[in-house]
Order: sequence, then structure tokens, then C-alpha cells
Amino acid sequence: MPLRERAAALDATDELAPARTLFSLDEVVYLDGNSLGALPAHVPARVADVVARQWGELRIRSWDESGWWTAPERIGDRIAPLVGAAPGQIVVGDSTSVNVFKAVVGAVRLADPGRTDVIVDAATFPSDGYMAESAARMTGRRIVPVRPDEVRSALGPGTAAVLLNHVDYRSGRLHDLPGLTAAIHGAGAVAVWDLCHSAGALPVGLDTHGVDLAVGCTYKYLNGGPGSPAYLYIAHRHQAAFDSPLPGWTSHRDPFAMAPGFTAADGATRGRVGTPDILSMLALDAALDVWDGITMESVRKKSLALTDFFLECVEAYAGGPGSRVRPLTPAAHSERGSQVALRCAEAPAVMERLVARGVVGDLRRPDVLRFGFTPLYTGFGDTERAAAELARVLDEVPVA
Repeated sequence: MPLRERAAALDATDELAPARTLFSLDEVVYLDGNSLGALPAHVPARVADVVARQWGELRIRSWDESGWWTAPERIGDRIAPLVGAAPGQIVVGDSTSVNVFKAVVGAVRLADPGRTDVIVDAATFPSDGYMAESAARMTGRRIVPVRPDEVRSALGPGTAAVLLNHVDYRSGRLHDLPGLTAAIHGAGAVAVWDLCHSAGALPVGLDTHGVDLAVGCTYKYLNGGPGSPAYLYIAHRHQAAFDSPLPGWTSHRDPFAMAPGFTAADGATRGRVGTPDILSMLALDAALDVWDGITMESVRKKSLALTDFFLECVEAYAGGPGSRVRPLTPAAHSERGSQVALRCAEAPAVMERLVARGVVGDLRRPDVLRFGFTPLYTGFGDTERAAAELARVLDEVPVA
């Protein structure tokens, strides 16, 4: 059966296909949800209510009457099932970078004080590395950058904490969270995971796998909107001892006492810092409605089917001897997130033309084309069209 016909057949039996109607989408094939998720269609009306009624009419009363004050914990509990966490362990607020800093310093403070090293993914997203290095300086520890496949051999009695990405942002490689977490614990260290490229795309299992601390953004697969607040996971067993390096008034046990001395709040609330960013936070709250009735198992099943199909289409349309694109994303399902990265010498010119043709992916310089597959709104027809357009563009762009 021709690939286009197969795509139509797959779309016809896709149990997640109805979710597409929940988003504001046009005829563009949008494969950049791993950078910025699409807009859920109901969010503008909800945000309008927050602005016009909650802020415009209720004003200061909304901190209590509209639930603004408890939004960081309440929305955290909505994210929790998407990453495999029980309630009361996730607080929403600040950026991913700020939460990485809190988590790494907090992890070092949880560890044995005699441990000297903080292991960090050598290929991590740059700001994770910057924050980890600053956290290490602040706590008098040493940064040890290693590849994720080298972590087990790098662990030792001096390891205090390890910061890793669940999915590599360039290649889409899925790292072994259960196995690496167990190895980190076996060495007596604290495991910190960055879930930016996995939350909302595949099951994570924070509680099941005993993760200590985790951070993540909400504007990718969770569709929270540009700059939507990030989140911090603090496992129940660590909450009483978690010592944030950024104690703010909203993480105080009695914030309105305005006491000069700091006493940390109970639970994940101690991960808060300042006044919540209510407009973007409540846009995220509204966006999370699209997950009602969706299981992460169904999302993962479709994600793998989409990425398999895309790789098959790319091979059929643009592969073979002399192909100008080469997959960087692993073929093995156990090692693949929800994106496909292709190495292409002419990547900047190719992506520019793809976008002009209505296929939106993104670029990682100098030579990586990234295509993110968001199962809630990406279809198999989108996938086939993207591969076909890629082949046409490769025929047009001169060899570098």
C-alpha cells in the first residue's frame, strides 16, 4: 500500500485523533511541539476571564476567591499524573533554569557533606550546565561532565548529585531513567532529572523509579504557552530536609507574618520563591484540560508509531545510497523520545524551505533538523507529508 494511503488508514483508526480538535491548528504541518506546543483552543477565553473578571472585577480578592494563592500546588497536582507522581510533590513556578539551580543545590545539601562531585550530562541543554556549574561553585563542589552512557563508570564515593536529561534535546535519545537512577542511588548519590523533552510525550514514572528531584518546562508537550512556568518535583521522602537556595516569602511557613527569619513551609511548597506569575500560570492550568481522559500509555504508543512511520517515509522518499539525511535518533524504541533528529549538511537552508512549504520543524546548528511529534495533534498524514516535502526540498537545495 502506498505510504499516503497507509497514513490515511492509520489516521482513521487513531484513538487520539479526536484530541486534535481541541487545538487551534491550520493546514501547516506543525512538528515543533518539542519547542512550543500548539494553543489549546479554549485557552484564550479562559485567559480573558482571568484578566477581565478575576483581575478586572475581583482584583485582590482573587488571591483567595479565585484560588490564585494555591495555584502553584494545585496545578502541580494536575501535572503529577503526567509524570508518574502522587499529589503533593510538584510545585509550579519560575523557569526551568531557576528550578535546576534549586534542585542541584538542594540535592547537594541532601547528600553526605563529605561528597565533592556533581556529575552533569556533558551534552545537556546549555542553561542546565550553566546552572549546575554555578550551583557547584556555590556549594564548594566540583562539576564532572560526562556522557549519559558514562555515568555508571563515573559514579563513586565522592559523587553528591547527578543531573541528567531524560531525553536529549538535540538527538531525541531517551536515556535510561530507571537504570541510571538505581545506579546513582547505589553509589549513595542524589538523582536530579530534567524532564523538558519527556513530560507529556512518554511515561516517566518518577515515584515508581524512586527519582529524588526533577524539573521540567510546560511549554513543550504540555502546551502551556510561551514562557509558561516550569515545575519542581520534590519526592515526599526528601521534603522535610529539602533546603532551597532561594528561600522566598511564598515558601515561608507563614508568609504573611513578614518575619525577618526564614522558616520553610511544609511539603513541596518550600520549592516556591516569590509571587506566582498568575496570568501565565492560569493559562497553563487551562491548557492542561486537554489531558482529561488521556493516558500516557496511549500517547507513547502513538508517539512511537508516528516516529517509526516518519523514519520509514524518509527512507522511502529521501534515503538510499547518497542520501543527504541521516537519522541521529536511535531506532530502538527504548532509546527514543518523541522527536526525530536528522543530520543534514545543508540543514539551515533545508529547514528554511520546509517552513516556507508549510512544514514547521526546527534547526540545531550546524547540521541537525529536528521534528517533534506531539501525539495529541500530530497525525500520520502530517507525518507522510513532512517526509515528502523534505525529499522535494532536498532535490532543490544545492549540496554544500
